[in-house]
Amino acid sequence: MFYKSTRVRQMLSLVPGKRRLGPYRFLPIFFCIGGVMEWVMINVRIGRETFYDVYRRKRSEREYQQKMADELIVLDQPAAK
Repeated sequence: MFYKSTRVRQMLSLVPGKRRLGPYRFLPIFFCIGGVMEWVMINVRIGRETFYDVYRRKRSEREYQQKMADELIVLDQPAAK
């Protein structure tokens, strides 16, 4: 257990900026990881869809279901003449 924590501590000490930034020296790394994740979610297609295509479709379905529950949309209503 202590052997692993020593190894992790050594790996973390290799990241530059310890004196100037302290524990905040890891923020740029995580900022870049978040940016890459966002880019992948927008631009990479899995099958025919991106993440945001699925998100928009699901949001639209939820709004439709909510309108159905609120009885704003009625199915099979006879047409007005």
